[in-house]
Amino acid sequence: MKLTDTIELMQSNDYKDRFRAEYYQLENRCNGLKTMLDKWYKDELPFKPVCSKCVYEQQLKAMLQYLNILKERANIENIQI
Repeated sequence: MKLTDTIELMQSNDYKDRFRAEYYQLENRCNGLKTMLDKWYKDELPFKPVCSKCVYEQQLKAMLQYLNILKERANIENIQI
């Protein structure tokens, strides 16, 4: 799912839709950051990042932890993601 695909969900009055939008957006960003790191490790990045790999790895770790929390909450609240 692309970020633009979540616009309708974000604008919904239903908190479950907004929750799904948040989850899909975070999942998308995690995938993008992981792809960037994978390319970096293979020396395939078309640019030179400003921050160290360690900073990006820490960011990805925090994002994945948050994603797992959202999965747990979705399970508890019966939100289909």
